[in-house]
Amino acid sequence: MATSLNPKGKFGTAPVFLTAISTILGAIMFLRFGYSVGTVGVWGTIAIVVIGHLVTIPTALSLAEIATNQKVEGGGEYFIISRSFGLNIGASIGIALFLSQAISVAFYVIAFAEAFDPVIHFIQNEYGFTITKKAIGLISVLLLSWLMLTKGAGSGMTLLYIVVAILGVSLIMFFAGDATYSGEGNFVKEGEIPFFHVFAIIFPAFTGMTAGVGLSGDLKDPKKSIPIGTLAATIIGMVIYVFIAFKLGHAAPPEVLSDIPANQLIMSDVAIWGPIIPIGLAAATISSALGSVMVAPRTLNAIALDKIVPIPRLNYWLSRMKKNNEPMNASLITCGIAFFFVLLGDVDMVAEVISMFFMVTYGSICSISLLENFASNPGYRPAFKSKWYISLIGAVMCVWLMFKINSFYAILAIAIMTIIYFTLSRYHKRSDMEVIFSGVIFQISRNLQVFLQKRKTNTANGAWRPSIVSISKDSFDRFAAYNLVRWISHRIGFATYIHHINGYLSNETRAKAEKAQERLIKMTQISNSSVFVDTLINPQYSQSISQVLQLPGISGQDNNMALFEFNKHDTEPCQEIIDHLGLARAVNFDLCILASSDKDFGYHSEIHIWITSNDYQNANLMIYLAYIILGHPEWKKGGQIKLFAVYPEETLEEQRTKILDMISTGRLPISANNIQLIPLGEDLNMKGIINEKSRDADLTIVGFRYEKVKHDGKEIFMGYDKVGNVLFVNALKEKEIV
Repeated sequence: MATSLNPKGKFGTAPVFLTAISTILGAIMFLRFGYSVGTVGVWGTIAIVVIGHLVTIPTALSLAEIATNQKVEGGGEYFIISRSFGLNIGASIGIALFLSQAISVAFYVIAFAEAFDPVIHFIQNEYGFTITKKAIGLISVLLLSWLMLTKGAGSGMTLLYIVVAILGVSLIMFFAGDATYSGEGNFVKEGEIPFFHVFAIIFPAFTGMTAGVGLSGDLKDPKKSIPIGTLAATIIGMVIYVFIAFKLGHAAPPEVLSDIPANQLIMSDVAIWGPIIPIGLAAATISSALGSVMVAPRTLNAIALDKIVPIPRLNYWLSRMKKNNEPMNASLITCGIAFFFVLLGDVDMVAEVISMFFMVTYGSICSISLLENFASNPGYRPAFKSKWYISLIGAVMCVWLMFKINSFYAILAIAIMTIIYFTLSRYHKRSDMEVIFSGVIFQISRNLQVFLQKRKTNTANGAWRPSIVSISKDSFDRFAAYNLVRWISHRIGFATYIHHINGYLSNETRAKAEKAQERLIKMTQISNSSVFVDTLINPQYSQSISQVLQLPGISGQDNNMALFEFNKHDTEPCQEIIDHLGLARAVNFDLCILASSDKDFGYHSEIHIWITSNDYQNANLMIYLAYIILGHPEWKKGGQIKLFAVYPEETLEEQRTKILDMISTGRLPISANNIQLIPLGEDLNMKGIINEKSRDADLTIVGFRYEKVKHDGKEIFMGYDKVGNVLFVNALKEKEIV
């Protein structure tokens, strides 16, 4: 009877264990394990078991962890992956997973027919007519289809108990039997068959531990049943395989074990009663087929319930359930696929592709556990806890083994799922992986910031990079300050841009701030910038400036530069900036003041730098900023920097030599042809000559001294009416250009 934990649930832990163990101990164990021992020896076979379980055990642990954190509903593995990586990626893997589960039914049925080999020979010898294995397989699929379409998983589960019991008896008789060739076994056989070729044949034997997860929607308590059932089946299966390897190694010499298909049922010669092995093979394969035919429809049904298929009517048809909670139409599709592949009669090639899809599924499950552990999401609190490094081992091993087994099929499997993903993405416009990866990004950012703060570099060592902060009241009226900030922070720097909202904090101003932030974020998306944007509510602009200058840098380093902006035709905002320059100076920031013009940044082609004898500390920072800005993709590739140096006439030649020396050593990214030295005379009108020579510049950079501003006020920044945007720069100390 269902419990409150899952009102639709009718199964406990036993079905999960039985479905998994019957799939693990299946066709490969009876038909090909002797071949492995005969080809690579006992220890080679044990190595295959160990390597294979470096995938299956981490997957089982990861699965148990995830299942004890979230409600695992119908669809099992598909549900877990889609709820972590998003529906599009989940469906890409889920569709491939469903196909592999459905084709697995055919694979197990064909192996089931192999168990009738002694019966076929007996009938042929005694009665003179032949029954083909394909006919047995087709009849078996039809019977399975009838069982699932009429009786459902409940009757299938009853049959599962019977076949697992037979499987257990056959293993007991095998281990209790005498070794027919005792004393003649050879543990290692030298041969030319590659190890990973044998591994590729044997590995599907281990890929059944998640079979029981597909019953998640039918379990009373998935959080309890899935971890216990899955882990128990995985560990018990591994132990049994190790003992089988030792038993077969002592039972027969390598040349007998490796003789396939003549001795593929060599276990019959070892068991107390030989016929129990074909019976056990039949039980193992039909139970595996039964497990797959129960799980596959539930995967497809879960995909349809999520409305993944681009055809609404098909989604509805596939999602329909019978009164007993059985996915009727999904079961019909599963049985149809199984019948088709049994009709083909040979799924050896498809079997390797199936393994690829299972490996991708297992790798995804391990990756989810790894990412969730790394992200440290407070909502991720599983009752069962695995270790992040175990999940990492599982994920890496899945990818490595895919390419070791068959590189072509690995690429093919990934390509198929990629095509499915992009097809679904065109139909379903949604962002995948957002939740899980946002936590990972948060953790990376957090750890980097803490690391950088602990290891602050000394800017005097030449490792200076801009970490600029800017605040403006006119963010949506003039974009010059925002553009300058994103250019300076492009690739090598960091930037924070704050929009000031005038008023007291209230519901009304908070709503206004949220709308403003949405507009700012849209600006960053459209401009493809890496600027961190936010808003600040204060009744006075000065309070916002004070708070902004104390903000921590988004890089983990302290901010080291402040940018203010005003319209050069409006003197009041300029005076307001001057009144608060002392705050920026108090926190030891380099200062930049942008005087915006109606010309804006013109053609984004030419930057003029004006250096005077008073700009000893400012010069290198001015050059550095010009170089950074011109390197942004929005500035023309053939853009240039022109440098105008104004010095007393008696030092002009000395300065020329110094500048040209900097150029020759490559420390100054300016062509010698773009440097003009101007003698400083008593009658020289500095602003007048700048207005004349920089009239066509897209940005003009001029140095200023903080002490001069305190004395002359806003007049320092006025009078540049003939040029476009002017950036005034004051460096706290000289920067070294490296």
